[in-house]
Amino acid sequence: MADQRSSQHNNRREDHHGERAGRSAAIDLQKYIDRHRRRHGERPALQRIWRSVATFFKHTFNIREGRAPYHVIRKRFVNGARLNGNHLCILIVAMVIACIGLDTNSDIAIVGAMLICPLMGSVLAIAYAAATLDRTLARDAAAGLIVQMVFCLITSTLYFNLSPVAGMTQAMADNSSPTVWDLILALVGGFAGGLGNSRDQEPATLISGVAVATALMPPLCAAGYGIAAMNLGLSLSALYEFGINVVFIALSAMLVLLLLGTPLKRDLNDDGVVTAQEDADARSRAHTVRWRILIGTAIFAIPCIILTSNMVRAADDRTPDSYGAAETARELAVVCPGFKEYTVGLQAAPASNGSSMDEELVARVVTDEELDSDDRTMAEELIRLDVKDLDRVEFRVE
Repeated sequence: MADQRSSQHNNRREDHHGERAGRSAAIDLQKYIDRHRRRHGERPALQRIWRSVATFFKHTFNIREGRAPYHVIRKRFVNGARLNGNHLCILIVAMVIACIGLDTNSDIAIVGAMLICPLMGSVLAIAYAAATLDRTLARDAAAGLIVQMVFCLITSTLYFNLSPVAGMTQAMADNSSPTVWDLILALVGGFAGGLGNSRDQEPATLISGVAVATALMPPLCAAGYGIAAMNLGLSLSALYEFGINVVFIALSAMLVLLLLGTPLKRDLNDDGVVTAQEDADARSRAHTVRWRILIGTAIFAIPCIILTSNMVRAADDRTPDSYGAAETARELAVVCPGFKEYTVGLQAAPASNGSSMDEELVARVVTDEELDSDDRTMAEELIRLDVKDLDRVEFRVE
């Protein structure tokens, strides 16, 4: 009996081992078949389709094709940040043209100013410095950009102080109200600028188009007007829009340079010799700096996202808005300290003969603090841009 049980047990063990051996042999055979197919280009239909699509996109969107040599790319990016007398004269002329354009609502003048504006060079140089970890270039490019900003603000402030017709215009309001769309324009414009500056052919035409699309100069004009009008809110909002453009143009151009494999500056102590330790330190530092840049730009964009969400929420409001009250309220929030509410509509008023009632188109601005005469004048000018047949504007403090 015991022998019979032992025999059955042994038979079961042999069957189990046989099954395992069979599965193992089947797996080995499948691996052999897959390896054979890979060697001879025989793949499943779905895998072949996927590889074909991936290869198509890889070749079609290969931005490294037609790339200029790395030393040429560096020369182009670095030369754009160099300041001289000619550069500053062109900058001042462009700023005067832009101020006239914003002051008279002339789109032609604004576009012309952006075409000759040399600010883009410093922004692209900052992008190259961030991509290659060149601290000297980053310092020089940032200093050059600040100097140009100061010249622009001085020029625009002087212009609006001297202009007899200086006032809040629609162009001024548009260039002092940052939105996510400005951010997206800066991103795609910076990508185009970085790509154009790294091509074999000269990028002059492309860079001019990027300068028009991203509009670096008009926000500085609006900031200068805010300084001339002593309106801190308008100046800060316009400078923030300028900052959004600069930061996201540089971020996108830096991404292009990283995709092109632009080499790091590994000679950290500038002694002409790159040691293995310097190479390792440069790679480690580049990783840290890039993460800090990404986090910093994300934080910097938060106010822009909040402003845009408020604008979208107002646009989704189903109440009638035949006078553009939502858009005007967004602009008033920039120029009016303590702004709370804006409404516009028809209001009954006694007729001049006293025997009947007429209707007046009245705008009402509610703030939490008293506005001075300059703030009231600016707010009224802004309202009349959107409401052409306005009879009067009322200001209330609540």
